[in-house]
Amino acid sequence: MREKIQAVIDKIRPMLQADGGDVELVDVVDGVVTVRLQGACAGCPMSQITLKNGIERFLKKEIPEVKSVERAD
Repeated sequence: MREKIQAVIDKIRPMLQADGGDVELVDVVDGVVTVRLQGACAGCPMSQITLKNGIERFLKKEIPEVKSVERAD
């Protein structure tokens, strides 16, 4: 499942990079995906919205086994 999640993240990455940010897959445990937001995304006040409404929603659509996406500190 980790490989499938990484492939989906690789599809999302160019959109984040266009705004000066990036995302890194940290871990996957029981359907909970942990990512680290980097660059401009790390300090952005909208990062929680990006995480839940962008990354999480896209991952759940592509991989129904994903339960949630959490941010690593």
